[in-house]
Amino acid sequence: MVTSIQSPSKISLEEFLLLPETKPASEYVDGQIYQKAMPQGKHSTLQIKFSSAINQVGKPQKLAFAFPELRCTFGGGAVVPDLAVFEWSRIPLNSQGEIENRFEIVPDWTIEILSPDQNPTRVINNILFCLNHNAKLGWLIDPAEKLVLVFKPQQQPEAKENQDILPVLDVLSGLQMSADDLFGLLSFN
Repeated sequence: MVTSIQSPSKISLEEFLLLPETKPASEYVDGQIYQKAMPQGKHSTLQIKFSSAINQVGKPQKLAFAFPELRCTFGGGAVVPDLAVFEWSRIPLNSQGEIENRFEIVPDWTIEILSPDQNPTRVINNILFCLNHNAKLGWLIDPAEKLVLVFKPQQQPEAKENQDILPVLDVLSGLQMSADDLFGLLSFN
Protein backbone atom coordinates (compact mmCIF):
# COMPACT_ATOMS: atom_id res chain seq x y z
CA MET A 1 0.00 0.00 0.00
CA VAL A 2 1.23 3.50 -0.78
CA THR A 3 0.77 5.75 2.19
CA SER A 4 0.95 9.49 2.44
CA ILE A 5 3.52 10.66 4.95
CA GLN A 6 2.04 13.50 6.94
CA SER A 7 4.20 16.53 7.52
CA PRO A 8 3.34 19.60 9.59
CA SER A 9 3.33 21.73 6.44
CA LYS A 10 3.94 21.18 2.78
CA ILE A 11 7.57 21.06 1.86
CA SER A 12 9.28 21.90 -1.40
CA LEU A 13 10.81 19.37 -3.78
CA GLU A 14 14.24 20.59 -2.76
CA GLU A 15 13.44 19.95 0.93
CA PHE A 16 12.05 16.51 0.07
CA LEU A 17 15.25 15.58 -1.78
CA LEU A 18 17.27 16.45 1.36
CA LEU A 19 15.28 14.04 3.56
CA PRO A 20 16.83 10.68 4.45
CA GLU A 21 15.93 7.85 2.07
CA THR A 22 13.20 5.47 3.20
CA LYS A 23 12.70 1.79 2.55
CA PRO A 24 10.63 1.29 0.57
CA ALA A 25 11.24 4.51 -1.34
CA SER A 26 9.20 7.67 -0.92
CA GLU A 27 7.92 9.76 -3.80
CA TYR A 28 6.95 13.43 -4.06
CA VAL A 29 4.03 14.29 -6.34
CA ASP A 30 1.73 17.31 -6.25
CA GLY A 31 3.34 18.58 -3.04
CA GLN A 32 2.67 15.33 -1.15
CA ILE A 33 5.07 12.63 0.03
CA TYR A 34 4.00 9.03 -0.53
CA GLN A 35 5.82 5.89 0.53
CA LYS A 36 5.76 3.02 -1.94
CA ALA A 37 4.54 -0.45 -1.01
CA MET A 38 7.02 -3.09 0.06
CA PRO A 39 7.48 -5.39 -2.96
CA GLN A 40 6.34 -8.99 -2.62
CA GLY A 41 7.16 -12.16 -4.58
CA LYS A 42 5.29 -11.61 -7.84
CA HIS A 43 6.25 -7.95 -7.93
CA SER A 44 9.95 -8.66 -7.39
CA THR A 45 9.98 -11.55 -9.88
CA LEU A 46 8.35 -9.49 -12.65
CA GLN A 47 10.60 -6.54 -11.88
CA ILE A 48 13.86 -8.48 -12.20
CA LYS A 49 12.87 -10.80 -15.05
CA PHE A 50 11.19 -8.14 -17.18
CA SER A 51 14.01 -5.62 -16.70
CA SER A 52 16.42 -8.37 -17.80
CA ALA A 53 14.30 -9.05 -20.91
CA ILE A 54 14.27 -5.35 -21.81
CA ASN A 55 18.02 -5.03 -21.26
CA GLN A 56 18.83 -8.17 -23.28
CA VAL A 57 17.21 -6.48 -26.27
CA GLY A 58 18.10 -2.86 -25.53
CA LYS A 59 21.66 -2.90 -24.19
CA PRO A 60 23.67 -4.79 -26.87
CA GLN A 61 22.47 -2.45 -29.63
CA LYS A 62 22.45 0.63 -27.36
CA LEU A 63 18.72 1.16 -27.84
CA ALA A 64 17.38 1.47 -24.29
CA PHE A 65 17.99 0.40 -20.70
CA ALA A 66 15.60 -0.49 -17.84
CA PHE A 67 16.47 0.71 -14.34
CA PRO A 68 14.62 -0.80 -11.35
CA GLU A 69 13.56 1.54 -8.53
CA LEU A 70 15.34 4.60 -9.96
CA ARG A 71 14.38 8.00 -8.56
CA CYS A 72 13.47 10.32 -11.43
CA THR A 73 13.14 14.01 -10.54
CA PHE A 74 11.36 16.27 -13.02
CA GLY A 75 8.40 18.59 -13.39
CA GLY A 76 8.42 19.57 -9.72
CA GLY A 77 8.11 15.97 -8.52
CA ALA A 78 10.15 12.87 -7.78
CA VAL A 79 8.88 9.39 -8.62
CA VAL A 80 10.45 5.96 -8.29
CA PRO A 81 8.88 3.72 -10.94
CA ASP A 82 9.26 -0.02 -10.48
CA LEU A 83 11.03 0.14 -13.86
CA ALA A 84 12.16 3.33 -15.55
CA VAL A 85 13.17 2.73 -19.16
CA PHE A 86 15.26 5.28 -21.00
CA GLU A 87 16.19 5.37 -24.65
CA TRP A 88 19.97 5.03 -24.85
CA SER A 89 20.59 8.55 -26.15
CA ARG A 90 18.79 10.03 -23.09
CA ILE A 91 20.67 8.15 -20.37
CA PRO A 92 22.53 10.77 -18.30
CA LEU A 93 26.30 10.19 -18.44
CA ASN A 94 29.20 12.08 -16.93
CA SER A 95 32.25 13.29 -18.89
CA GLN A 96 33.90 9.85 -18.47
CA GLY A 97 30.91 8.12 -20.05
CA GLU A 98 29.73 6.67 -16.73
CA ILE A 99 26.14 6.69 -15.57
CA GLU A 100 25.10 9.68 -13.46
CA ASN A 101 23.61 9.08 -10.03
CA ARG A 102 20.81 11.62 -10.42
CA PHE A 103 18.25 11.35 -13.17
CA GLU A 104 16.54 14.70 -13.50
CA ILE A 105 14.47 13.71 -16.52
CA VAL A 106 11.27 11.79 -17.13
CA PRO A 107 11.65 8.15 -18.20
CA ASP A 108 10.60 7.33 -21.75
CA TRP A 109 8.64 4.34 -20.42
CA THR A 110 7.40 4.07 -16.83
CA ILE A 111 6.36 0.65 -15.57
CA GLU A 112 4.55 0.03 -12.30
CA ILE A 113 3.76 -3.41 -10.87
CA LEU A 114 0.77 -3.50 -8.56
CA SER A 115 1.36 -5.17 -5.20
CA PRO A 116 -1.42 -6.69 -3.08
CA ASP A 117 -3.28 -4.01 -1.10
CA GLN A 118 -1.60 -1.22 -3.10
CA ASN A 119 -3.77 1.71 -4.13
CA PRO A 120 -4.05 1.53 -7.95
CA THR A 121 -5.20 5.16 -8.28
CA ARG A 122 -2.01 6.42 -6.58
CA VAL A 123 0.10 4.30 -8.96
CA ILE A 124 -1.92 5.44 -11.99
CA ASN A 125 -1.40 9.04 -10.86
CA ASN A 126 2.38 8.47 -11.01
CA ILE A 127 2.08 7.07 -14.54
CA LEU A 128 -0.03 10.06 -15.59
CA PHE A 129 2.49 12.44 -13.98
CA CYS A 130 5.17 10.91 -16.21
CA LEU A 131 2.98 11.07 -19.33
CA ASN A 132 2.14 14.70 -18.60
CA HIS A 133 5.88 15.41 -18.65
CA ASN A 134 6.51 13.73 -22.02
CA ALA A 135 6.96 10.05 -21.18
CA LYS A 136 6.15 8.02 -24.29
CA LEU A 137 4.58 5.00 -22.60
CA GLY A 138 3.30 3.78 -19.25
CA TRP A 139 2.29 0.35 -18.02
CA LEU A 140 0.42 -0.73 -14.91
CA ILE A 141 0.98 -4.45 -14.47
CA ASP A 142 -1.58 -6.24 -12.30
CA PRO A 143 -0.27 -9.74 -11.49
CA ALA A 144 -3.46 -10.74 -9.61
CA GLU A 145 -5.67 -10.02 -12.64
CA LYS A 146 -2.98 -10.97 -15.20
CA LEU A 147 -3.74 -7.68 -16.91
CA VAL A 148 -1.63 -4.79 -18.18
CA LEU A 149 -3.11 -1.32 -18.46
CA VAL A 150 -1.25 0.53 -21.21
CA PHE A 151 -1.07 4.31 -21.10
CA LYS A 152 -0.01 6.43 -24.07
CA PRO A 153 0.05 10.22 -24.31
CA GLN A 154 -3.35 11.75 -25.03
CA GLN A 155 -5.08 8.37 -25.47
CA GLN A 156 -7.49 6.26 -23.47
CA PRO A 157 -5.77 3.51 -21.46
CA GLU A 158 -6.00 0.04 -23.00
CA ALA A 159 -6.33 -3.24 -21.13
CA LYS A 160 -4.12 -6.03 -22.49
CA GLU A 161 -4.41 -9.66 -21.46
CA ASN A 162 -3.91 -13.22 -22.69
CA GLN A 163 -2.41 -13.23 -26.19
CA ASP A 164 -2.64 -9.44 -26.67
CA ILE A 165 0.75 -8.12 -27.81
CA LEU A 166 2.06 -5.49 -25.43
CA PRO A 167 3.25 -2.20 -26.95
CA VAL A 168 6.83 -1.16 -26.18
CA LEU A 169 9.01 1.80 -27.07
CA ASP A 170 9.58 2.08 -30.83
CA VAL A 171 13.33 1.56 -30.36
CA LEU A 172 12.59 -1.80 -28.70
CA SER A 173 10.53 -3.24 -31.55
CA GLY A 174 12.55 -6.47 -31.22
CA LEU A 175 10.91 -7.07 -27.84
CA GLN A 176 7.72 -8.89 -28.85
CA MET A 177 5.74 -10.08 -25.85
CA SER A 178 2.13 -10.95 -25.13
CA ALA A 179 0.47 -10.50 -21.76
CA ASP A 180 0.65 -14.30 -21.33
CA ASP A 181 4.42 -14.15 -22.04
CA LEU A 182 4.85 -11.42 -19.43
CA PHE A 183 2.95 -13.30 -16.74
CA GLY A 184 4.73 -16.50 -17.76
CA LEU A 185 7.81 -14.91 -16.18
CA LEU A 186 6.19 -15.75 -12.83
CA SER A 187 6.51 -19.48 -13.46
CA PHE A 188 9.36 -21.36 -11.84
CA ASN A 189 8.48 -24.71 -13.49
